[in-house]
Amino acid sequence: MSSEEKARQEIDIKLREAGWLIQDRKKMNIQSSLGVAVREFPTSTGEVDYALFIDGTPV
Repeated sequence: MSSEEKARQEIDIKLREAGWLIQDRKKMNIQSSLGVAVREFPTSTGEVDYALFIDGTPV
């Protein structure tokens, strides 16, 4: 397991413990929960590891 994969697993655990629903961008539905974390989300300046949405709004 690469250090990036290990870090992602640890971050996923912490986000879930904090109440976030984690989704892959190919299957994302930002309205499916109050707090949604989308992995590898594209932005105008490049991809971010996680984009966080509360009630469908990016934060």
